[in-house]
Amino acid sequence: MNDYIPTTVQESRVEQPLIEKFSRKALEIIGEDNVSSDQADLLSTCRDFWPVNSIWMLEGSVPALPQLVVWPCSTEDAAALLKLANELKVAVIPYGEGSGTMGGVVPIYGGVMIDLKKMNRIRSIDKESLMVNVECGMNGALYEENLNREGYTGGHFPQSLRCSSVGGWLACRAAGQFSTRYGKIEDIAVTLEAVLPDGTIFSGRSVPRTATGPRVDQLFLGSEGIFGIITAATLRIWPLPEKRHMVTYTFENLEESLQAIRLVMHSGARPAVVRLYDAQETGHHFPELGDKRCGLILLIEGNSKIVDAEAAVIEKIAMAHGAIEEGPTHVEHWLKKRFDVSVASTLFQKGAVLDTIEVSANWHNAHSTYIAMQQALMAVEGTMLASGHYSHVYPDGAALYLTTVGFPGDDKIGFYKRIWQAAMEACLAEGAAISHHHGIGLHRGLWMKDEHGAGLEVLRSIKKALDPNNIMNPGKLGLAEVSTWQK
Repeated sequence: MNDYIPTTVQESRVEQPLIEKFSRKALEIIGEDNVSSDQADLLSTCRDFWPVNSIWMLEGSVPALPQLVVWPCSTEDAAALLKLANELKVAVIPYGEGSGTMGGVVPIYGGVMIDLKKMNRIRSIDKESLMVNVECGMNGALYEENLNREGYTGGHFPQSLRCSSVGGWLACRAAGQFSTRYGKIEDIAVTLEAVLPDGTIFSGRSVPRTATGPRVDQLFLGSEGIFGIITAATLRIWPLPEKRHMVTYTFENLEESLQAIRLVMHSGARPAVVRLYDAQETGHHFPELGDKRCGLILLIEGNSKIVDAEAAVIEKIAMAHGAIEEGPTHVEHWLKKRFDVSVASTLFQKGAVLDTIEVSANWHNAHSTYIAMQQALMAVEGTMLASGHYSHVYPDGAALYLTTVGFPGDDKIGFYKRIWQAAMEACLAEGAAISHHHGIGLHRGLWMKDEHGAGLEVLRSIKKALDPNNIMNPGKLGLAEVSTWQK
């Protein structure tokens, strides 16, 4: 029934008799309400927010198609389904809410999408030790709302909060907008529960720290479904903050701004939100500030006395670097608009190609990486814009985002590949890491050898040991060549 739908990176498909056998046995495991080959279900799980998917979908194509969708309702269901897939050697792809941006869930070998949305409960909250045990399919916004009702916050606010899942955060090493205070998801995670390809269920212990050898559960952080399925996690939580302080500063240039932020982090202050925009993005997001200076928005929260102390420390450092205080209103505006990505959809429909490329740099190369990547992007014919901002800052460096927009005409895919090639080459030449939190998926896998060197072979060895039949999200993380998607 799906032959008439053109696909674009479909490497192959599982033989239909095997899919039919899997389907019959899956019906026995999880019931008919949790197994589907309906076209609507296949289409709804065949993609994520990788911009290339949007280009193809607007042209009437899909990246690739699964052959079946199943919805486990428990860890035991997931284990039984993986054991079955392993016995039949059927490719499977864990699916959260499809909010990734690198093609990580595209089923390039067909097979079965294991949609985890029905595993969506908070199992328990440990108020004494400030931990929560939550299933992987829980929606991010609902997770935070549930914690808020109990007087806590999870501290994790990615831009995809409303359309992402807890399991997706863990599988991609996600970062939230408040990460400078609360950490990335790997800092928030205490332990994981997961299922291996052969159906084995395991979990780490919910203790503060261990020295009992390598943590197997932590191997699943950032694994993007190549080793198995994350089914639940124990995460750290915090009491809701009693006070917030919001302030905006503008600086003459990026270099001075970055020096100020570096000193703030070295002082021991930990504001929740630190976002520094170049002059171009400052003018776009905050037009009343103009486009001549760089805007820095800060949000500090927590115990009122600590908030006051941090605000005083930050103000002194900012003023020593020529800052102008602009008040709290721009932060308030950002809070209201921070989940709005409607501009991207509009631009795609008007023929634009756009993406946001995030990398990770130390303080010594944070500015030079911005300059190198921006210049490389602007040198690609068709690029109209390449601007940047920093966020997710740490004592040793920061995440840098470069946003690029172009109108390349009919050669949209070629243009997309050229801007990424330019950006990644510039990033690697400056010694920065090719991803801070969007992960690897299908597309960024093209540069994994450049990023990891011999370490990529170690990753391949672990994959082979855990998943000898290569059923788990095959073709991702640069572990194998995908002939239909090359540089």
